This record gives sequence, structure tokens and C-alpha cells, in this order.
Amino acid sequence: MLGKFKTFKPYYKSTIVLAGPVVISQLGHTLVHTADSVIVGHFAGTIPLAAVSLVNAVFMIVMVIGLGIAYGITPLIAQENGRDNKKECAVLLSNSFWLNIITGILLFCLVYFGSMLAIDHLNQDPAVVKEAKPYLLILSLSMLPLMVFSTFKQFAEGLGFTKQAMNVTIWGNVLNIILAIIFVKGMFGITPMGVKGVGYSTLIDRILMMSVMMTYVLRSKKFNGYIQHFKITVIDRVRFGKILRIGAPVAMQYVFEIGAFAGASLLAGTISATAQASHQVAIQLAAMTYMMASGIAAAATIKVGNSYGNRNLFRLERFAITSYQLVLLFMLITASLFAIFNNYLPYIFTSDKAVVVIAAQLLIIAGLFQLFDGTQVVGLGVLRGMGDVNIPTIITFIAYWIIGLPSGYVMGILFDWGIKGIWYGLTLGLLTSSLLLYLRFQLVIKKKKFQFENSKL
Repeated sequence: MLGKFKTFKPYYKSTIVLAGPVVISQLGHTLVHTADSVIVGHFAGTIPLAAVSLVNAVFMIVMVIGLGIAYGITPLIAQENGRDNKKECAVLLSNSFWLNIITGILLFCLVYFGSMLAIDHLNQDPAVVKEAKPYLLILSLSMLPLMVFSTFKQFAEGLGFTKQAMNVTIWGNVLNIILAIIFVKGMFGITPMGVKGVGYSTLIDRILMMSVMMTYVLRSKKFNGYIQHFKITVIDRVRFGKILRIGAPVAMQYVFEIGAFAGASLLAGTISATAQASHQVAIQLAAMTYMMASGIAAAATIKVGNSYGNRNLFRLERFAITSYQLVLLFMLITASLFAIFNNYLPYIFTSDKAVVVIAAQLLIIAGLFQLFDGTQVVGLGVLRGMGDVNIPTIITFIAYWIIGLPSGYVMGILFDWGIKGIWYGLTLGLLTSSLLLYLRFQLVIKKKKFQFENSKL
């Protein structure tokens, strides 16, 4: 056992050093919505909290499409950097920039012309819908700065520079919390804005984060070798296609997974506003640990992509195994915390006793699916590093939309198990995804070994 640890120790250390800042950066996306839920839950009440849950269910689907497209550059940058091709990295950046600008505009239009109308037909409490609409509109305006921020963040992370995005995210979230409290509660002469206040704070936060991250990448000496080749006017179909061939499937993976959880929120809304608010509390806590696990997955993508780029499959496999082991350890710890403190954690978000009781029960279930959630997101990260995204996309669709959400509907609604039944279905979907993605990794690594060995002959 000690011998194995010594063998993998350099890989543990390297992965943790890279993953640490990425974990905090990834967590930042969730902390924005978590902070919104906490502030609204305490200062505005249960109906506004349910409105935040409804908007997050709708907006998260749109947001992860954008983040998935932006993510398409990261494994490509990691692979080209492994080949020491700095010029190609710069060309990929310019193409990613314009692709993400276009995506941000299209996603805003999708929210403005689609979601704002669809939200009236989701069988939700009318009082919740009334609170949700203005918040959704303001939040949609933040898509464009978020996409530009993600362009430069994913470029830097693909090269292994992760700390600056972490610092920007930390300060951005501090600013978001301060502004949200001021706007929601109404301080310093500002009229209380309620739910709209957290929308404005998020918009301002993302504009500033975009400005700082873009300035850092374009001005820092760390990127001189790459940025000297950077020309914003260099756009071509080949690079657009390369980024989209990874980014679009990654976006769909996010949509299938987050969409299933959004669907679960909508199902919860058909039970009651209390069930929906309870779901929001529990899912926000689970989302925080998920985003931290996705930081490990992002590090796995970078390390695996770099190893794949210089054709070092031995190193690739070691980083993949290390990432699986680290995420299992992390998720075991968080699952234990959920089980031990399940009756106390909901109070972070609300003092409504009915919401706290139900959310505490959901956290016990969340403790179980933490393990599957962590291993499935690492599986996706490892496969992305190898450029394998199409089959994993099909796996996520099957896991969440053929197995997870339908079984949640059957157990929660038809069998009348309530919100717990919906969460049992989600757990089953995560288990399916985790197992199939691991089997896919084993199949792909064997295939790549065979290909690389034959290419040497």
C-alpha cells in the first residue's frame, strides 16, 4: 500500500496543485447562485427563494451551454501546449473569443425570447413566476460578460495557469455578496429590490470579472510567448470547427445533466413551493461539492490532454487514476459532512422550519449520490482530455433522461414518494453515468495504446 502511494505521490501532488485554484474558480459559478439563495431566503422569504430556484433551473441550462462551448478550447490548448505549438494556441484563443461572443448573444436571445415566455407554462405557483421574471431577464444580460471571462479563463487554465482565475473569482464573489445584500435589503438609501437585487449584483460582478481576466491574459508576461502571435482578426472555419467539435458535445453533456436537475426542480414545483424551496437548499449544497469535484475533473482534462498531446499514455493513465482516487476521497468526506450536519446546514439558507425538515432529509440522499457525482464528472474530464466527447454525451443523455429523471418522476410523482422519490431517481442516473463513463475510459485507453504502439512499427 505504501509502495503504491509513493508511486502515485508525484501525480497526487501535481494534480492537487493544479486542481486547487480550478476548484475555487469552478466553485465560484455556484457560489454566485448559492449566495443569491442565502440572501433571498433570509431577507425576502420563501416565495422569493422558490423564485430563485425556478430561475436557476431555467437559467442554469442556458448558462451551461455557454460554459460548455467555452470549455472546448481547454483540451485543445493543453494538447497544443504539449506539442509546444504556441502559435496555434494563440490562433485558437482568437477564434474562441469570437465564438463565445456569438454564443453569448444567441443565449441572451434564447432567454429573452424563449424562456421568458416558457416560464408561464411550467405549472408553477403564479406568485413564484411573478417574482422570477424580472430576475431571469437581468441574469440573462450577464451571459455575454460571462462568456468573455470564460474565454480567457479556459485559455489560461489550458496552459496550466489557474491561480489568477481563482483570485478573480474570489474577489468577484465577495463583491457579489456585498452588492446583493445592499440591493435586496435596501441599504444606503437604495430602495429594497428583492429578487431583482441579486440579478443586478451578479451582472455587475460578471462585467468586472470579464475586464480583469481579459486584461491579465493580454498583459501578463507569463503569456508573452503566446500573445505575441495573438491577432483578434484571425478567424477561420477550421479552428471554429475544432473548438465546436469539443465544445458543443461538452455543452450537451452539461445540458443533459444540469437539465435533469432543473427538471427535478420543476417537478418539485408541482408538489409545492415548500418542496421546491427545500430542493433548492439541498441542491445548492450538493452543487457546491459538485463544482469542487469538477475542478478536479478540469485538472484531469489539462493533465490528460497534455500527456495525450506528447503521446505519453503511461503518464496519461496515471493522472486519470489519480483523479479518480482524489475525487472519491473528497466526496467521501463531503458525504460524511452532509450526513452528520444534515439538520443544521439548511439553516444557512432559510429559517423556515418546513423547508429545513425536508431539506435535511434530502441531504442524506445527497450524501449517497456525492460518490457517483464525483466519479462521473472526473470520467467526463479524463475523456475530454483525450478528445473523446461524442460517446460520453450519449452516455449522459441515457443516464439522466432515460433513467434518472423518468425514474424520479415515477417514484416521486406516480408513487407519491414526494421530493425524496425525485432525488432517488437522480441518484440512479448518476450511478449509471459513473459506471458507463469508467468503462468507456477503459475501452478508449486500450484502443489508444494499440494505435500508438502500431504507429511506432
